[in-house]
Amino acid sequence: MRPITRSSLLVFGAFLILFPPVSHLLGFGFYVDVLIFIGIYSLITIGLTLLTGYAGQISLGHAAFFGIGAYTSGILTATYALSPWPAMALGMALSAAVAFLAGAPSLRLRGHYLAMATLAFGIIVFIVFNQEAALTGGPDGLSRIPGLELLGLRLNTPLRYYYFTWGVAYGAFLLTANIIQSRAGRALRSIHDSETASAAMGVNTSAYKIRVLVYSAALAALAGSLYAHYVKFINPATFDLSFSVKLLIMIVVGGMHSIWGAVVGAALITFLSNEWLQYFSDYEVIAYGAILLLITIFFPGGLVEVPEFLRQRLARRRRGPT
Repeated sequence: MRPITRSSLLVFGAFLILFPPVSHLLGFGFYVDVLIFIGIYSLITIGLTLLTGYAGQISLGHAAFFGIGAYTSGILTATYALSPWPAMALGMALSAAVAFLAGAPSLRLRGHYLAMATLAFGIIVFIVFNQEAALTGGPDGLSRIPGLELLGLRLNTPLRYYYFTWGVAYGAFLLTANIIQSRAGRALRSIHDSETASAAMGVNTSAYKIRVLVYSAALAALAGSLYAHYVKFINPATFDLSFSVKLLIMIVVGGMHSIWGAVVGAALITFLSNEWLQYFSDYEVIAYGAILLLITIFFPGGLVEVPEFLRQRLARRRRGPT
């Protein structure tokens, strides 16, 4: 696992800043809208990678936290006319509180038992979104969600929302990178390798697992609020089990043991979903399965392994046959 360097962060930031003007010059300005969704989903996958790839805790219910943030922000702004900023903060707080209450008993489980517990949690939240029609709009959805305004500037164009969304995602990336390279990150990796050994060395495994779940849930809720205020309409179908599975596919394809993989996987799957896989209609699930199968066979560590793989191939060619 390579450390996250300052130069790589600077290159990443420069790419995010320069992409819109360069894509506009090249005639690909319409991809800015796709990049907004990639930024929103990257917020979720960054937290999910920390939870699953680093701490080793499987979650099949992250769509629920995404939905809690979206519905909290949407209901408070559209129904009760609250400002979007405190509504977003309340959505993160509610999602973190639910994660703490649900995680305390669930994280005592391991392996497939934990996966089933998070799956049940996601289904319960999805049912609540559907059944509480007086509050959430039910299957018809919730509309009239207002857009965002920052320092008097309305974020009412894709370009403005792009820079805001990726500013938030980049900040979350930096914060998570610092966590990974801190004492807490080392503790999470030790829990992933062996929870028993970590506990024997004095690591409070229960506390760390709950903290990382709360953190990832808060990021997912923030992403949900950004989604709601950009699309201005939400319905329960967006936050079903299939979306939780898609999030796991993102981090596996990108590389769940690297925070870069969270962004790479979110970018690839979101791009394919918006540009190509939508034409497969009912066979979209098969396409996802084929992608996942190919990645796990040829690059078990995800697409972040590709540069290292190419470097080794070039090194072998230079050395010649042995």
